[in-house]
Amino acid sequence: MGNMPIQRSIIRYNGLFDFDGMYAAIIDWAKNYGFMWHEVDYKHKVPSPEGAEQEWVWTMTKEVNDFIKYFYQLKVHMWDMQEVEVEIDGKKKTLTKGRIYFWIDGKMTYDWQNRFQGSRFREWMGKFYAKAKDPELSDYWDTIKYRGLQLNALIKKYFDMQAKHNSHVVYLKEN
Repeated sequence: MGNMPIQRSIIRYNGLFDFDGMYAAIIDWAKNYGFMWHEVDYKHKVPSPEGAEQEWVWTMTKEVNDFIKYFYQLKVHMWDMQEVEVEIDGKKKTLTKGRIYFWIDGKMTYDWQNRFQGSRFREWMGKFYAKAKDPELSDYWDTIKYRGLQLNALIKKYFDMQAKHNSHVVYLKEN
């Protein structure tokens, strides 16, 4: 089994944002692209006068085929978290105020079913198969890399930090 990681993405923000909307958008993004969503860990620490501290670990996996599997892990840490009610276009809405950090890691795993494990011959066959599939592996790796950038842009949208142009949209051939 082999892993090809993508570069870690880190997002830091301090201010007012729609945490519930962002959470729902991330889950919708995962479902939209066929990922299984799992909340691995959740911690809530006793609030201080500044606000609560919370941590989450979310994972998303996708079995692309019988040889390739995608994996993303999002670690989220929030400090000084407070719910704030604001009025937007005459309607009251609850937003979150605080400091938040995101760490987004991803990897592509090949031979995730360990079909080419157990003996020297099987391992040799696995290396041969991976070399034969090398152009396809590069395409799969590019896809997980650019999907990770797309996820990064989605999260930044909720902090009003997005750029005007995203190169990953061109590669993924999406609007």
